[in-house]
Amino acid sequence: MKKRVLYANANYEEIDDKNGYFIDKTAYIEKLERVDNPVFLRPRRFGKSLWCRILECYYNINQKNDFERLFGNTYIGQNPTPLRNSFFVLHLDFSVVSPSGDIAEIEKSFNHSCNLKMKTMLGLSKERFEEKIVIDIKEKAVASIQKIADFIEENHLPSLYIIIDEYDNFANQLIIANKDYLYRELTRDDSFLKTFFKTLKEGRKTGAIANVFVTGVLPITIDDLASGFNIGNFITLDPEFENMLGFTQSETDWLLDEIYRDYEFDPATREDVNALIRNHYNGYHFVNPDGEAVYNSTILMYFLQYFTRHREIPRYLTDMNLRTDLSWIRRITGANPANTEEFINELTMHGCIRYDAMYLVTKFDMQMFFDKSFFPVSFFYLGMLTKQDDFYLKLPNLNMREIFIEYFNELHRIDVSTKYAEMMQGFVNTLNLSQLFSDYWKLYVSQLPEAIFAQVNENFYRTTFFELCSRYLSPWFTFNVERSYPQGRSDLEFVGKYHEKFAGIRMVIEFKYFSNADLRKMKTTVKKFSIRKEDTLQIAGYAQGLRTEYPEAKISQYVIYCFGNQGFKVFNSNLEEKKDISHERQKVHHSDS
Repeated sequence: MKKRVLYANANYEEIDDKNGYFIDKTAYIEKLERVDNPVFLRPRRFGKSLWCRILECYYNINQKNDFERLFGNTYIGQNPTPLRNSFFVLHLDFSVVSPSGDIAEIEKSFNHSCNLKMKTMLGLSKERFEEKIVIDIKEKAVASIQKIADFIEENHLPSLYIIIDEYDNFANQLIIANKDYLYRELTRDDSFLKTFFKTLKEGRKTGAIANVFVTGVLPITIDDLASGFNIGNFITLDPEFENMLGFTQSETDWLLDEIYRDYEFDPATREDVNALIRNHYNGYHFVNPDGEAVYNSTILMYFLQYFTRHREIPRYLTDMNLRTDLSWIRRITGANPANTEEFINELTMHGCIRYDAMYLVTKFDMQMFFDKSFFPVSFFYLGMLTKQDDFYLKLPNLNMREIFIEYFNELHRIDVSTKYAEMMQGFVNTLNLSQLFSDYWKLYVSQLPEAIFAQVNENFYRTTFFELCSRYLSPWFTFNVERSYPQGRSDLEFVGKYHEKFAGIRMVIEFKYFSNADLRKMKTTVKKFSIRKEDTLQIAGYAQGLRTEYPEAKISQYVIYCFGNQGFKVFNSNLEEKKDISHERQKVHHSDS
């Protein structure tokens, strides 16, 4: 039976039942067994909940008879550890805890959700607990867990393996909503949450609890809970576990091999699809910036589900669920507008930002999390930045570039949602790139505050031009930014989707930037400026590399020169002919917003 791509499915048994594609990460189970109380953080949508369910199925004493069915074809199924199916498993998901109301109402929701899980666990093991423990869903969760731990210890029953998924979810919701006073109540010494973790620590000491596995996104809550749960081992930045979640390139290649075979896709389209997903979804380095990058697995499955169902590339490549990340940008940077603008402008202009590597390994609390010096680290944990090297963090892929440009536009009140239809329709009708860039300059660049022109560079023009075009031209084109060739990296490429009317068309664009001062030093004007020979040779090298890969492609080459706020010049740079369209920047009113 043909396998299915199951998007955002965290139910391991259901993936097995529905014959879903599955990347086998189970070799990490035996590695995790060497760690006491592991705490593993990853950004949203990296597969944390599915991993928690896999651990539950593996260790659950009540699922012993399902072992061969669920794990027979996996690494751990063929190399099981002695601890398989040997514990009672309590799997808690804190994302279901409501952050609404005051602290008493939050505690009520916490108790209710935890007690329901404990009641279910006991119900599945009636013969072992002999129905001597009754869980009242209205009582405090800490009393319930203590009751179970005491009974296990007194009756020498198998220990309890506790999994806490999204441990910081409801706490994070308080942070986003600016309810800092509630967060402080939540993490004070006598809070219900801190007391709960203290009880887990006590259970580990007595042996009633075999281990506690914790996942989440941010380290701030675990630090604020440190006095209650100071036995946690923070393995988030441990090289051994860097690729425990997320898909490596080799795993993604295997998955695509399976899909192309099962769905009988044309092999000639494979390289186009490979290039597209690398640009849009890959690029995360959590520990070693020189190691193998990983994909955000859920977002990749979003693409692959559409691809297999419709047999074509999605019109829009960004999972709409990612848009909620904008709320974190606003919350973290919003306390000081000047800091917000400086941070967003830096990433928009350069795509990377300096950071202190020590901040990644040093625990920090909520107050530090919102400090300007911690902005890069905060966004690293949220999955919006990743390691470039030991000194810089960078935007990992085109998805994140689009999100940050979207926020840049919002911050500077730049309209990107109206008045562009005629411009984009004109390009679709004519494929006149020079006119397209001219319209971008007239309609988009003219809105920029004057202060921005002191910061702009070629990356700014490349990225904002790409983001604007991707909004409107995604039905027909995909885009490459900084694609690698033996001769270097091209700035921007328009790639006609192989199943649309511009199939085979590729536009390779090189951006060059000169400040107003540079232009004066060259003793020329925008109108008189001519294409430079070295730039012609540079882009010709990219085009030659492209022809080697795609000999049938219709390739056009462009060099775009931007001159401070003075104007621009576009050259069609094919070696046989040169065409230029120049445009002197018209005087426009600039808002100081």
